[in-house]
Amino acid sequence: MSLTVESESVARSRRNRRAVITIGVVIALLAAALYIAASYWNSPPAKSPTAAPSCSSGGISPRQVTVNVYNATKRNGLGSATAKLVAARGFVTGTVANDPLKKSIAAPAEVRFGPAGEASAALVVALVPGAVPIKDTRADASVDLVLGDGFKDLAPAPTTTAAGC
Repeated sequence: MSLTVESESVARSRRNRRAVITIGVVIALLAAALYIAASYWNSPPAKSPTAAPSCSSGGISPRQVTVNVYNATKRNGLGSATAKLVAARGFVTGTVANDPLKKSIAAPAEVRFGPAGEASAALVVALVPGAVPIKDTRADASVDLVLGDGFKDLAPAPTTTAAGC
């Protein structure tokens, strides 16, 4: 009988020891996970390299942009009326006439510009939702706003965009 009592007590102590070890390992893993989470949470963010702004000036405003307004539709007076709206939004209007290329444009508008007028064109493209930017070979910074059959109205004037961006 003493053998069975000893066996039961030995078995019980082994079970208890196994449970204590298991609980100890689980607590140790939870403590390690908590420590890693806390150090991740409290550590300052790693300094990632950031690109320096490539733009030298603060930005371009509408009053610095000359916009030629051309009508490529059959709607009489659309170019003139739109040129007035463009001027009211702060842009300088240049030539107002029918499209010199005599293209048929289904889109709301085309914005034609040269390499020197990329920043200006970005402002003009924002004026007409759905406008298609078209880069050409002109040397000056002027921008042509060519109104197409899909033209409805101008959007509110954008604030500014950095030159060359």
